[in-house]
Amino acid sequence: MKRHRTLRAVRIFGLIIYLIVAVFPLTWIVLTSLKPATEVYTFPVKYFPSRLTFEAYRYLFGFAKFHIYFRNSFLVAVCSALLSTTFSLMGGYILPRFRFLMRHFLLLSLFFVQMIPAYLLMISQFTMFSKLRLTNSLFGIVVIYTGLGVAFGTIMTRVFLKSIPKEMEEAAWIDGCTRFGALFRVVLPVFLPNIGAVFSFCFVNSWNEVFTAVLFLHSDHKMTVPVALYSFVSKAGIQWNVMAAGIFVALLPTVFVFAVAQKYIVSGLTQGALKG
Repeated sequence: MKRHRTLRAVRIFGLIIYLIVAVFPLTWIVLTSLKPATEVYTFPVKYFPSRLTFEAYRYLFGFAKFHIYFRNSFLVAVCSALLSTTFSLMGGYILPRFRFLMRHFLLLSLFFVQMIPAYLLMISQFTMFSKLRLTNSLFGIVVIYTGLGVAFGTIMTRVFLKSIPKEMEEAAWIDGCTRFGALFRVVLPVFLPNIGAVFSFCFVNSWNEVFTAVLFLHSDHKMTVPVALYSFVSKAGIQWNVMAAGIFVALLPTVFVFAVAQKYIVSGLTQGALKG
């Protein structure tokens, strides 16, 4: 009994330390965004503002026009996540259900794509998109993000679909359903948690991606949130309170997506772990 209490105390202490380490950066960002500009650069550092002010947020959405960047990021992330999820569902369904030539080679190619650093593709992508006149275009960014998300999403959906017995579809076929009818009426309702998991990961990856957006987007009204935050760094210095406000606002969509889709992500990631 004494040993059990000691182990429990050690676990609780470890969880408290982990919680402090995990929450402190976010707490520091929020406090910095609420500080007056004169208190951001003081020494010694003031951990808590003497008075709460929203001047950083007013500057962010007023002069900096952060709402435009937020809208651009939201449109790009939602469109690319929807397209990636749709194509991933198609590819993930075909790979385990159909037998065709070079099927295993295609699957290995998807794994190989995940190992290629994104910056190695930048020169060829920029050259191709320049000839297609898709640089400095949100549509071009959506196309790139969709391509990056499809490979990862297809691998995930393939694993999930392998855990769904084919006999469920065969029973639907016997009852008169076509293959597409069985897919939408039988497979998709069971597969909904996995779709939520794939969509969430694709959305977050598109929302947080900065390297491609910095290279392809040049106009101020076309910038996404990561590019806008990057542009706050200038030779004149960094307005840390405005930067902290922008970071906090940029975190809200990802926190909301994971909060809403948490149960789908957990069940989606564990559904393919066991073969039933």
